[in-house]
Amino acid sequence: MKSVRLSLGLLLCLLPGLAVADDYKLGQLEISQPWARATAPTAPAGGGFLTIANRGTATDRLIAVRTSVAEQAQIHEMKMDGNVMRMRELEHGLEIPAGATVTLAPGGFHLMLMGLKKPLTKDTRVPLTLVFEKAGSIDVELAIEAMGATSRAHGM
Repeated sequence: MKSVRLSLGLLLCLLPGLAVADDYKLGQLEISQPWARATAPTAPAGGGFLTIANRGTATDRLIAVRTSVAEQAQIHEMKMDGNVMRMRELEHGLEIPAGATVTLAPGGFHLMLMGLKKPLTKDTRVPLTLVFEKAGSIDVELAIEAMGATSRAHGM
C-alpha cells in the first residue's frame, strides 16, 4: 500500500499540467483554451484568444476585460475593408448568441492587452477577468505560447 501511494505521488509530480484547468464555466457560458502569444521585451501590446460557448437560451455579451499585466484590455475585431485588414475595438462588446460558439483567434475577434507592464513570457500564465453582460464575471488564466503561435498548444 505504501508503494502505491508513493507511485501515485510521483505520477502527480511528473504530470503537473493535468492539475491546471484550461476550461471554465460561468452559468451557461463555457470558456475554453484561453491563450496568448509571447511578446518581445519592448512590445507595448499583446493579443489574447479563447473560445466561448453559450449553452443557454439567451444571448449574452462579453462587455469588458481586465488584467493586472496591462494598463488596458479591450475586445477587438480584425476584418478586411476592401484590400486592407483593419482592427477596431468593439465598443459595445462581443455578442455571444444563445446556442452558439464564438472563437477569439488571430486574425479575427481577439482581446488586446495594451500598455504591457512586462513582456508575456512563453510557458507562463497571466490572469484575466472576463465580464459578461448577464452572466457576470469570471477569472481565467491565459497560457502564454511561443511568439507567432497560431493556436493553443497542448500539454501546458
